[in-house]
Amino acid sequence: MKKTKKRSRLKTILIWSSITLSVLVAIVVALILIVSPGKIDPNSPHHPFKSQDAKERYLEFYDNKADTWPVSFTSKMVATRYGETFVRISGPVDADSLVLLHGVGGNAFQWLPNIKELSAFFRIYAVDGIYGYGRTINSISATEAGDYVAWLDELFAGLELTKNINLVGLSYGGWIAGQYSLHKSAKLNKTVLIAPVGLVESLSPVWMLRATLCAIPHPYFTRSFMYWLLEDLAKSGEAGRAIVEDHIEESYLAIRSFQPTLLAYPGLLSDEEIGRITVPLLFMVGENEKLYDAQIAINRFNKLNPGITTVKIPGAGHDVTVVQRQIVNREILSFLINP
Repeated sequence: MKKTKKRSRLKTILIWSSITLSVLVAIVVALILIVSPGKIDPNSPHHPFKSQDAKERYLEFYDNKADTWPVSFTSKMVATRYGETFVRISGPVDADSLVLLHGVGGNAFQWLPNIKELSAFFRIYAVDGIYGYGRTINSISATEAGDYVAWLDELFAGLELTKNINLVGLSYGGWIAGQYSLHKSAKLNKTVLIAPVGLVESLSPVWMLRATLCAIPHPYFTRSFMYWLLEDLAKSGEAGRAIVEDHIEESYLAIRSFQPTLLAYPGLLSDEEIGRITVPLLFMVGENEKLYDAQIAINRFNKLNPGITTVKIPGAGHDVTVVQRQIVNREILSFLINP
């Protein structure tokens, strides 16, 4: 009996040791893939893609998705020292400007649920960032906050936007928008941050682990991460699950198509930096946010800078712009339009 228990205990230990070792190996592999930026060769005919086949496969997918943009648009490539930045432009020519920055690992299509309502009131510049996957062609890596501030400065100059710019950033784009609002307030009218990565609250260890594993080129890790990150959307019904599956397909295709790029770590603003933000700013976050505790983030903003408007959106997490798009659109328009 004792021998049987010992064998059972030993078997359990071996199983968990094997699982732990597998996870550690996966994390190491993923970290190597993430932090290794790869050699940027702007002269390569398929840069920033891994191969010519990868380029053709991804751009076919991208251009087909462009057909779903719900309003008419024009596009422009803007030259910056960080590469050629692709911008999709919609809305009335004479309306106030509104620049949209998407999250990491995506592109301007992350704004598909919002663009129709927003473009009715603003001249929209939906950017494919140098930190994402789209038609932008990066030439050097942006490895610190100052690089993104400089990139936006050059992008705005190329778009002939000099003042009273409205800036909306989602996730990693929210971190960039926050940095720009701190350092370049004179050029901005108002800023909206939607679930920004870092900036106000540290990333949760669970998020960091799951996101890291996504660098492993196997669909299981991407699917697991997306269903966890977009949980409210996935549970909203068949249509919501279909959107999640589309995100999974696009993310996995991008991971297989693009060369890895080194990104700046989205660090926190200090208490003093938050306190001296002068741009009228709206911070929106879903109550079920996965990156950090939504209420703690709201409390920090409220404590350090009472001039910042904070809104917690019910029934949403990091999928807030999709699963609660009507609320998000209403809050953005109300904040930007009202004095």
